[in-house]
Amino acid sequence: MSFLRTLLSPRGAVFLLLVILLVAVIVLNPDFAEPGQIMRYIQRVAPVAIVAIGQFFVIIAGEFDLSQGSLITAQVIVAGNLVGADDSRTIPVLCLMVVLGLFVGLVNGLLTTLLRVPSFIVTLGMMLALLGLVLWWTGGAATGNPADSFRQIGRGGVRDLPLVDFLPWSVLILAAWLALAIWLTKRPLGKLLMGIGDNARATRYSGARDWWVTTRAFMISSLSATVSAVLLVGYAGVHPSVGRGYEFVAITAVVLGGVVLGGGRGWIVGAVAGAFVLEALFLVLNIAGVPSSLRDAVQGVIIIAAVAYSGLVFRSRGRVTTPIPSPDPEKDPHAPVGADSSASPALDAEGIAEVPGHKNRGD
Repeated sequence: MSFLRTLLSPRGAVFLLLVILLVAVIVLNPDFAEPGQIMRYIQRVAPVAIVAIGQFFVIIAGEFDLSQGSLITAQVIVAGNLVGADDSRTIPVLCLMVVLGLFVGLVNGLLTTLLRVPSFIVTLGMMLALLGLVLWWTGGAATGNPADSFRQIGRGGVRDLPLVDFLPWSVLILAAWLALAIWLTKRPLGKLLMGIGDNARATRYSGARDWWVTTRAFMISSLSATVSAVLLVGYAGVHPSVGRGYEFVAITAVVLGGVVLGGGRGWIVGAVAGAFVLEALFLVLNIAGVPSSLRDAVQGVIIIAAVAYSGLVFRSRGRVTTPIPSPDPEKDPHAPVGADSSASPALDAEGIAEVPGHKNRGD
């Protein structure tokens, strides 16, 4: 019974939904059950899942990061134009992308925390600024062609393995990024982010530097978008449309994973599972012949349904079920609410409580 209750909870429902969707995909396309196809499926999900991990840290702190998609686009364009055909530029450009990602996250965090500007507005402005710079740089057309060594990060992997035959680098990067994120949630940073999302004032009174904690969440989010951009260069090409809408996909995945919008509650594994659910759902829609233009509508419905379901569950758990006893005026008209006169200690003539087994002072 407890297992069924867990599956129906916001945390467990995403895994039940994932199993149902994967079974549906296998029924519609039996070849999907092959280990190699499953690895390809995880490879496609990896960029979205990594972005969802970054969005998770921001949302549990009660904020939003709408700049992830545009940052991915900007990083893809940077890689495509600065690496070129020179393999020796791969490492320097990777370092530059990391610095750029951390800088964007730092700006988002400081504007949100120190200037008290809502994160929705700050990251929306950052999204438009990055997108405008990309369109000015590229003219809206595909530009740049990074070296094959750079593309292999997202496209390559370990080959000639038993059973799966091919293990993409992106799958290993996703596993490592998830392991690091789980470790962070166990550390003081993760606990403080949960505390800020649940009760920012109490966390601030405890002595924590809430502005720096929240800023680091934005930096993790931007760094996650950077890692996703590196993977997308491998098989999505270099185009200004790469990465667009990823912020909304990440928010949808996080909400599907049972993370509460507004912060304070969530499980990072559930957020990653939400990314896998979205990809499985889109596979089912593609196989069923549903137009891809309906994806945005499906995402909107999913967000509304998941938020409503989580709200109902948490509201039902928060109801008080233990009745508060009322005083009996016949026994003691001056008794406080919930007091039981039979449990009150007896008073002696001087008004001192008589405690059984102890002598009163002066005896």
